[in-house]
Amino acid sequence: MTRRPSAASLSRRLGAMIYDGLLLIAIWMMTLFPIVALTNQAATGASVQSLLFFELIAFFVFFWYFRGQTLGMLAWRLQLRSCTGHALTPLQLVIRVFASMASLLCFGIGYFWILFDREQRSWSDIISQTQIVYTPDV
Repeated sequence: MTRRPSAASLSRRLGAMIYDGLLLIAIWMMTLFPIVALTNQAATGASVQSLLFFELIAFFVFFWYFRGQTLGMLAWRLQLRSCTGHALTPLQLVIRVFASMASLLCFGIGYFWILFDREQRSWSDIISQTQIVYTPDV
């Protein structure tokens, strides 16, 4: 018998964030290596920062849209779902990425909100009308 998924805890979400952060750093290193190797200079400037920012957004939107979870979320048995029961939309996912960044930029308050919300939702969950659930049987 499978159990109904429950809201993801703050500790599981933070664990998945660390995993995904390490993956993003690896992707950024693979992006920056050819730039540095070809120019023999440090990769700086608005164009490089824009490229890395685009990769960050693309990473999350790609995995959430096609799998419902990033690799970090897979390791921690978490899955992103729409609160409405419909399929996740790209706009919903982009909103979630920006809401997640805002949550972190506010000293993490948007994530600590989980501790006070009855449904254990973060700001990014509320704003994007999504939820991250723990799926122990997956």
